Amino acid sequence: MFELFRAGGPLMWPLLLCSIVALTIVVERFWALSATSVAPVDLVAKIKDLIATAEVDADQLKLVANHSPLGEILAAGIKNITHGRDAMKESIEEAGRHVVHELGRYLNALGTIAVICPLIGLLGTVIGMIRVFTVITVSGVGDPGILSGGISEALITTATGLSIGIPALMFHRYFKGRVNRLTVRLEQHAVHLVDAIRAGEEDDSG
Repeated sequence: MFELFRAGGPLMWPLLLCSIVALTIVVERFWALSATSVAPVDLVAKIKDLIATAEVDADQLKLVANHSPLGEILAAGIKNITHGRDAMKESIEEAGRHVVHELGRYLNALGTIAVICPLIGLLGTVIGMIRVFTVITVSGVGDPGILSGGISEALITTATGLSIGIPALMFHRYFKGRVNRLTVRLEQHAVHLVDAIRAGEEDDSG
Protein backbone atom coordinates (compact mmCIF):
# COMPACT_ATOMS: atom_id res chain seq x y z
CA MET A 1 0.00 0.00 0.00
CA PHE A 2 2.80 2.40 0.87
CA GLU A 3 4.51 1.59 -2.42
CA LEU A 4 1.35 2.53 -4.32
CA PHE A 5 1.08 5.73 -2.30
CA ARG A 6 4.65 6.66 -3.06
CA ALA A 7 4.26 5.76 -6.74
CA GLY A 8 1.33 8.15 -6.98
CA GLY A 9 3.62 11.11 -6.49
CA PRO A 10 3.29 14.25 -4.34
CA LEU A 11 -0.40 14.78 -5.14
CA MET A 12 -1.24 11.74 -3.06
CA TRP A 13 -0.70 13.83 0.06
CA PRO A 14 -3.56 16.30 -0.59
CA LEU A 15 -5.71 13.35 -1.62
CA LEU A 16 -4.91 11.63 1.67
CA LEU A 17 -5.81 14.80 3.58
CA CYS A 18 -9.09 15.08 1.67
CA SER A 19 -9.96 11.47 2.44
CA ILE A 20 -9.37 11.98 6.17
CA VAL A 21 -11.47 15.16 6.24
CA ALA A 22 -14.26 13.53 4.23
CA LEU A 23 -14.36 10.47 6.48
CA THR A 24 -14.46 12.67 9.58
CA ILE A 25 -17.34 14.72 8.19
CA VAL A 26 -19.31 11.61 7.20
CA VAL A 27 -18.97 10.01 10.63
CA GLU A 28 -19.82 13.28 12.43
CA ARG A 29 -22.86 13.99 10.24
CA PHE A 30 -24.22 10.45 10.67
CA TRP A 31 -24.16 11.04 14.41
CA ALA A 32 -25.42 14.63 14.32
CA LEU A 33 -28.25 14.04 11.84
CA SER A 34 -29.87 11.06 13.50
CA ALA A 35 -33.61 11.60 13.87
CA THR A 36 -33.57 10.83 17.60
CA SER A 37 -30.98 13.50 18.33
CA VAL A 38 -32.48 16.19 16.07
CA ALA A 39 -36.22 15.72 16.71
CA PRO A 40 -36.98 13.44 19.68
CA VAL A 41 -40.48 12.08 19.30
CA ASP A 42 -41.49 12.62 22.93
CA LEU A 43 -40.24 16.20 23.32
CA VAL A 44 -43.41 17.96 22.16
CA ALA A 45 -45.55 15.91 24.57
CA LYS A 46 -43.22 16.73 27.45
CA ILE A 47 -43.35 20.44 26.68
CA LYS A 48 -47.14 20.39 26.44
CA ASP A 49 -47.24 18.76 29.87
CA LEU A 50 -44.94 21.45 31.28
CA ILE A 51 -47.11 24.20 29.83
CA ALA A 52 -50.28 22.57 31.12
CA THR A 53 -48.84 22.44 34.65
CA ALA A 54 -47.42 25.99 34.38
CA GLU A 55 -43.91 24.74 35.16
CA VAL A 56 -42.17 26.54 32.30
CA ASP A 57 -39.62 28.99 33.63
CA ALA A 58 -36.27 30.31 32.42
CA ASP A 59 -34.37 27.27 33.65
CA GLN A 60 -36.82 24.89 32.02
CA LEU A 61 -36.60 26.80 28.74
CA LYS A 62 -32.81 26.64 28.85
CA LEU A 63 -32.94 22.87 29.33
CA VAL A 64 -35.38 22.52 26.45
CA ALA A 65 -33.26 24.71 24.15
CA ASN A 66 -30.12 22.70 24.95
CA HIS A 67 -31.92 19.39 24.59
CA SER A 68 -31.88 19.15 20.79
CA PRO A 69 -32.35 21.23 17.62
CA LEU A 70 -36.10 20.70 17.96
CA GLY A 71 -35.89 21.88 21.56
CA GLU A 72 -34.12 25.05 20.45
CA ILE A 73 -36.94 25.83 18.02
CA LEU A 74 -39.74 25.07 20.46
CA ALA A 75 -38.10 27.02 23.28
CA ALA A 76 -37.92 30.08 21.00
CA GLY A 77 -41.65 29.84 20.45
CA ILE A 78 -42.53 29.27 24.10
CA LYS A 79 -40.63 32.42 25.08
CA ASN A 80 -43.23 34.39 23.14
CA ILE A 81 -46.23 32.37 24.23
CA THR A 82 -47.84 35.44 25.79
CA HIS A 83 -47.41 37.58 22.66
CA GLY A 84 -49.77 35.68 20.42
CA ARG A 85 -49.55 33.16 17.60
CA ASP A 86 -47.82 35.44 15.09
CA ALA A 87 -45.03 36.31 17.50
CA MET A 88 -44.53 32.62 18.32
CA LYS A 89 -44.36 31.66 14.65
CA GLU A 90 -41.92 34.46 13.88
CA SER A 91 -39.55 33.44 16.68
CA ILE A 92 -39.85 29.79 15.67
CA GLU A 93 -39.00 30.62 12.06
CA GLU A 94 -35.96 32.64 13.14
CA ALA A 95 -34.72 29.82 15.36
CA GLY A 96 -35.51 27.33 12.60
CA ARG A 97 -33.28 29.13 10.12
CA HIS A 98 -30.39 28.90 12.57
CA VAL A 99 -31.06 25.22 13.27
CA VAL A 100 -31.27 24.31 9.57
CA HIS A 101 -27.98 26.11 8.98
CA GLU A 102 -26.40 24.05 11.75
CA LEU A 103 -27.83 20.82 10.33
CA GLY A 104 -26.05 21.56 7.06
CA ARG A 105 -22.72 22.22 8.75
CA TYR A 106 -19.68 20.82 6.91
CA LEU A 107 -21.75 19.70 3.92
CA ASN A 108 -20.25 22.42 1.71
CA ALA A 109 -16.80 21.14 2.64
CA LEU A 110 -17.84 17.58 1.79
CA GLY A 111 -19.23 18.76 -1.55
CA THR A 112 -16.00 20.62 -2.28
CA ILE A 113 -13.97 17.48 -1.58
CA ALA A 114 -16.25 15.51 -3.91
CA VAL A 115 -15.46 17.98 -6.69
CA ILE A 116 -11.76 18.65 -6.20
CA CYS A 117 -10.50 15.09 -5.60
CA PRO A 118 -11.18 13.89 -9.16
CA LEU A 119 -9.63 17.14 -10.40
CA ILE A 120 -6.52 16.52 -8.30
CA GLY A 121 -6.42 13.01 -9.75
CA LEU A 122 -6.70 14.47 -13.24
CA LEU A 123 -3.88 16.87 -12.45
CA GLY A 124 -1.80 13.87 -11.37
CA THR A 125 -2.60 12.22 -14.69
CA VAL A 126 -1.42 15.28 -16.60
CA ILE A 127 1.77 15.54 -14.56
CA GLY A 128 2.45 11.83 -14.99
CA MET A 129 1.98 12.00 -18.75
CA ILE A 130 4.21 15.07 -18.97
CA ARG A 131 6.86 13.08 -17.13
CA VAL A 132 6.41 10.18 -19.56
CA PHE A 133 6.82 12.40 -22.62
CA THR A 134 9.82 14.11 -21.06
CA VAL A 135 11.47 10.74 -20.55
CA ILE A 136 10.62 9.72 -24.11
CA THR A 137 12.17 12.93 -25.42
CA VAL A 138 15.39 12.34 -23.48
CA SER A 139 15.77 8.55 -23.57
CA GLY A 140 13.43 7.28 -26.26
CA VAL A 141 11.01 4.39 -25.77
CA GLY A 142 13.55 1.60 -25.57
CA ASP A 143 13.33 1.06 -21.79
CA PRO A 144 9.77 0.52 -20.49
CA GLY A 145 11.01 0.67 -16.91
CA ILE A 146 11.90 4.32 -17.32
CA LEU A 147 8.38 5.11 -18.53
CA SER A 148 6.56 3.13 -15.86
CA GLY A 149 7.04 5.77 -13.15
CA GLY A 150 5.11 8.46 -14.98
CA ILE A 151 2.42 6.05 -16.14
CA SER A 152 1.96 4.69 -12.61
CA GLU A 153 1.69 8.19 -11.20
CA ALA A 154 -0.95 9.07 -13.79
CA LEU A 155 -3.09 6.00 -13.14
CA ILE A 156 -2.76 5.88 -9.36
CA THR A 157 -3.66 9.52 -8.74
CA THR A 158 -6.65 9.29 -11.08
CA ALA A 159 -7.95 6.14 -9.40
CA THR A 160 -7.38 7.61 -5.93
CA GLY A 161 -9.12 10.88 -6.76
CA LEU A 162 -12.17 9.05 -8.11
CA SER A 163 -12.20 6.63 -5.17
CA ILE A 164 -12.47 9.57 -2.77
CA GLY A 165 -14.65 11.88 -4.87
CA ILE A 166 -17.41 9.40 -5.76
CA PRO A 167 -18.24 8.33 -2.18
CA ALA A 168 -17.94 11.95 -1.00
CA LEU A 169 -20.48 13.02 -3.62
CA MET A 170 -22.84 10.19 -2.66
CA PHE A 171 -22.71 11.09 1.02
CA HIS A 172 -23.08 14.80 0.25
CA ARG A 173 -26.31 14.14 -1.68
CA TYR A 174 -27.53 11.75 1.01
CA PHE A 175 -26.97 14.23 3.84
CA LYS A 176 -28.59 17.04 1.84
CA GLY A 177 -31.71 14.92 1.51
CA ARG A 178 -31.57 14.01 5.17
CA VAL A 179 -31.39 17.66 6.19
CA ASN A 180 -34.43 18.40 4.02
CA ARG A 181 -36.42 15.58 5.61
CA LEU A 182 -35.45 16.65 9.11
CA THR A 183 -36.39 20.25 8.30
CA VAL A 184 -39.90 19.13 7.34
CA ARG A 185 -40.17 17.12 10.55
CA LEU A 186 -39.06 20.09 12.66
CA GLU A 187 -41.64 22.32 10.98
CA GLN A 188 -44.39 19.78 11.62
CA HIS A 189 -43.53 19.49 15.31
CA ALA A 190 -43.35 23.26 15.73
CA VAL A 191 -46.69 23.87 14.00
CA HIS A 192 -48.28 21.10 16.05
CA LEU A 193 -47.11 22.69 19.30
CA VAL A 194 -48.26 26.19 18.30
CA ASP A 195 -51.69 24.91 17.26
CA ALA A 196 -52.03 22.88 20.47
CA ILE A 197 -51.12 25.87 22.65
CA ARG A 198 -53.47 28.25 20.87
CA ALA A 199 -56.28 25.66 20.91
CA GLY A 200 -55.80 25.24 24.64
CA GLU A 201 -55.98 28.98 25.19
CA GLU A 202 -59.16 29.21 23.16
CA ASP A 203 -60.72 26.42 25.21
CA ASP A 204 -59.75 28.24 28.41
CA SER A 205 -61.22 31.51 27.19
CA GLY A 206 -64.39 29.75 26.07
